[in-house]
Amino acid sequence: MQILTPLRTTLAAAAAVLAIPGTAAAAPASPWSSPLHPVASLAAERLATADLVAAAKWGTDSPIDDPAREQVVLDTVAAQAQRIGADPDEVRRIFRDQIEANKVVQRALYARWTAHPEQAPTTKPDLNVVRQTINRINTDLVQAVADTTPERTALTCRPELTVAVIEVHHEKHPDLLHTKALVRSLESVCRS
Repeated sequence: MQILTPLRTTLAAAAAVLAIPGTAAAAPASPWSSPLHPVASLAAERLATADLVAAAKWGTDSPIDDPAREQVVLDTVAAQAQRIGADPDEVRRIFRDQIEANKVVQRALYARWTAHPEQAPTTKPDLNVVRQTINRINTDLVQAVADTTPERTALTCRPELTVAVIEVHHEKHPDLLHTKALVRSLESVCRS
């Protein structure tokens, strides 16, 4: 039995509502934007790279789990956080969630492609080019995390993050897999 944190429960409920056909299209545009919108939007942008990473690795001996690469990413973002005065340990936690969410998408795509080989990618993106995109997003996300420290430590963080996820869903229209992964990617954003 999986135990959900209060934030994950709230975000999972939002994801469930967003998964109902027609809900995203019917959702009105927010008259205001959540202060956590930049964090959620960049997390979704980073998550969109999971498809390219999976396609680049598919059919090769490159594993989905790559602890050495993950450590490089975590060390890099922690160093970036320290340079701009953000908490490196907090940034590591948030990025650990980003990495795990990315792997959720990759594993699901591998399962889909194994079950339906006709849906498997026929071309391989250059993983080094994809990683350059990820690195750019990571830098922006570290800054967004640092910029939203007051909002992420406030009691209103969870509802604001839920609003941000709904806003991002309305803008980007991710499928159910990517919506669930987005929720997973944001688990450690709120400190409270």
